[in-house]
Amino acid sequence: MSNVTPAPDELVHYEVAEGVATITLDSPHNRNALSQQLIVELFAHLEAADGDADVRVVVLQATGRVFCSGADLSEAASGGMEEGAKVLVEMQRQIVSLRKPVVTRLQGAVRAGGIGLVAASDIVVAADEASFALTEVKLGLTPAVISLTVLPRLTSRAAALTFLTGEAFTAAQAVDMGLVTRAVPADELDAAVAGVVASLVTGSPQGLRETKRLLATDLLERITARGDEMATLSATLFASDEAREAMLAFLSRKKS
Repeated sequence: MSNVTPAPDELVHYEVAEGVATITLDSPHNRNALSQQLIVELFAHLEAADGDADVRVVVLQATGRVFCSGADLSEAASGGMEEGAKVLVEMQRQIVSLRKPVVTRLQGAVRAGGIGLVAASDIVVAADEASFALTEVKLGLTPAVISLTVLPRLTSRAAALTFLTGEAFTAAQAVDMGLVTRAVPADELDAAVAGVVASLVTGSPQGLRETKRLLATDLLERITARGDEMATLSATLFASDEAREAMLAFLSRKKS
């Protein structure tokens, strides 16, 4: 077992045991939003897992009631999002191109950009109570960057419904749409994830690596072909007056 003692201000934790690297988002103060610090730490831990010959499987999970609330709107409202959009493109690329399968454990809500992490993952197990929403449309935005991985997972009808309404949908609906692999009662979530991981670690490193690469081919081609375009679109919309007003109004409601 390899445990890394977390730094006092660390937002993402990393642990390796029995061939499994567990990466935990732990930023409850902003509902595990994709802040600059969280993204930097998540990148580093994914790279560590990819380069560790003892790791065969990566589990991505989070603490608290929310898995990931998407972009950190307090950062987005106060500055440009050009670099942030490009980083989110690369975050999805990193998960998709990782040489080890990534299993995401969803214990709670996922919103907006957080759904990009879900879509980039290979296998997703969610608690029945988990909920999902692509809320960008309500803020004058569009799910541009995460569409790189989300659209290939969804049926076209599901994409239209979820992207255009911005309304929440359930874990069971996410399974039907193709976004989530399996939904289980909350008290069975850990056992369900452990069962998937136990099956994966029986695979040989070469078998897992090459099968992951085979499965990732189309997604990686899409990210390469359209990543810059989607990052530019995202940054342009975040910088618009309409989106800035909507984000500031949202943040004001949260504080009141």
